[in-house]
Amino acid sequence: ILDSKDKIPYVWKRGQYYYNFWNDADHVRGLYRRTTLESYRKEEPDWETVFDLDAYNENDQGGENKWVWKGTTLLDEGPDVEPRIVLMKLSKGGADAVVIREFDLLTKQFVDEDAFYIAEAKSNVCFKDKDTLLLGTEFDNEDSLTESGYPRIVKEWKRGTPLSEAKTVFEGEKTDVSVGGSYYRDHGYFYETYYRSLTFYTSEHYFKINGEIVKLNLPEDVEVSTFADQLLIELRKDWGSYDAGSLISIQFDKFLEEHNNIDVIDDLKSDITLLFRPLPERSLQSKTETKNCIVLTVLDNVVSQLIVWLYDSENHEWKLRGELEAGKNGIVDVSASGIDVDENDLLWVYSDSYNLPSSFSMVSALEDAPSELLKQLPHQYDATGVNVEQHEATSKDGTTIKYFLVYKGDLPTNVPTLLYGYGGFEISLTPGYQALTGVAWLEKGFAYVVANIRGGGEYGPSWHQAALKEKRHKAYEDFEAVGLDLVEKGITSKSKLACYGGSNGGLLVGNMLTRTPEMWGAIICAVPLLDMRRYTKLLAGASWMGEYGNPDIPEEWDFIQTFSPYHMLDEKRKYPPVLFTTSTRDDRVHPAHARKMVKRMNDMGFGRTTHYWENIEGGHGGSSTNDQKAYSETLKYMFLYTYLNK
Repeated sequence: ILDSKDKIPYVWKRGQYYYNFWNDADHVRGLYRRTTLESYRKEEPDWETVFDLDAYNENDQGGENKWVWKGTTLLDEGPDVEPRIVLMKLSKGGADAVVIREFDLLTKQFVDEDAFYIAEAKSNVCFKDKDTLLLGTEFDNEDSLTESGYPRIVKEWKRGTPLSEAKTVFEGEKTDVSVGGSYYRDHGYFYETYYRSLTFYTSEHYFKINGEIVKLNLPEDVEVSTFADQLLIELRKDWGSYDAGSLISIQFDKFLEEHNNIDVIDDLKSDITLLFRPLPERSLQSKTETKNCIVLTVLDNVVSQLIVWLYDSENHEWKLRGELEAGKNGIVDVSASGIDVDENDLLWVYSDSYNLPSSFSMVSALEDAPSELLKQLPHQYDATGVNVEQHEATSKDGTTIKYFLVYKGDLPTNVPTLLYGYGGFEISLTPGYQALTGVAWLEKGFAYVVANIRGGGEYGPSWHQAALKEKRHKAYEDFEAVGLDLVEKGITSKSKLACYGGSNGGLLVGNMLTRTPEMWGAIICAVPLLDMRRYTKLLAGASWMGEYGNPDIPEEWDFIQTFSPYHMLDEKRKYPPVLFTTSTRDDRVHPAHARKMVKRMNDMGFGRTTHYWENIEGGHGGSSTNDQKAYSETLKYMFLYTYLNK
């Protein structure tokens, strides 16, 4: 399945070409390639290889570094210049830290003469012009990183000069999460911006205006972007008469002239357009741009919609166009991205569901041309009779929790059931085609469930904030409520109910292990946080204090310790079988979390049903190749078969 030639080769447009990065059995590490739109429309496009990562690995110290693709950053010299230069990012073993090299798309070679080269680090970088970078990285002999391990300083680096001579243009504090800068072109306007991420959810935003870096007078918890001459502001909390979760737009010059000198946003209400107003069941998930439009991806009870606004640049006015037909498909996840903001109002539209294979279409945001289905993934498992339903559970405090139930045939009775969750960092769990789950689980008549618990972003900022810090237990109560609802409905039983989560979801299921071990027949805990006393001392952990709290503050440790699985283990209790997985090259969540947990459970006498798998590469994603992914997925399902079928 993972190496299937039938996979959709998703593309992005750069100049006249459409680029794709491809993995299969013949290209284990991957192939960076391109084609034309005319060729892409064919069943088998003619691809031109731009960069062969497998060949590069073989030629570079015999593959010792095991390079993993992490994308490119383009030098944008305007709509009339064919893109040629990118900054290519390669990771050793899938880590977040990357080596960055300048690459020529015309010669298909790394740039040699006076090339920009950035050593392995968690860097922020963009081109300011063809001979200048805005760069945040780990600079030699400088205190250039935050406590979270991300850049603290932004420098302007000129081509042909030593990095040590790069000029500092912006800096933050050691306690910031990260600091960065960017320079970009937006519908004929040029912006140079900087930010200080004070916490994971709060930032200071700066724009360079007439040669001076100016801080915008905004709440620290907003998200900021631009469209032409408009400043777009997404709210996490109420601001004046605008509700948390709203998206507002104001002409940038008017904002600078007026609001940067006042504190009451409602004084500018006549100049503001409300592009999105949330409702209890509706939230804004993302936005994308075309030449004349902004397209919003909206969730309505966790089902996607695409809403279009048209911008009149002459009158500086927004006009609502309405909902795209492409988003009206039932329990389906639909998202969009602009193809070329300089040329047209066309979108890439992605669509799938648990029983609906992925499709990739070209759609006009103005709906002035027919939609074109470019690629359709064939069924990769037998989805005949597979049902996708939304159900509700009631959490401990009375809150209604939605969940997706996926099963084959009639409503199941007492079957092995896998419950997946995350519940953090504003991340929404929406329907998606999962061929591996289909083959390994649904085809066997088992049930698969995804819980939309608090802490996620399914219902906007308030849904996320309802499970922050001292309210973390709300997410866990929600997840437990879904599990109990499945048992009460007779779909499964506690001995046949498993839960699975990774990263923050690993912390979630780690708490299921220690809070309600009697509820579960098996637990899979992937790349997890588990030791919440020391999480801020490990790798990027300090950046998540906005989510969990600071364990070094006694008052906060009082509540953090209640959801620290490592500390909540009790040798007098009985625990279900558990599989912990991690990666040696995970430089985001330290593998020590899983290692320590397994060691402690073994020392307590639970070793017989405590299992552990550590991949030597893969980073926080757990695997770097399809072979590694196939192995870890097989391990996961074999573990479930072993313990849930008894």
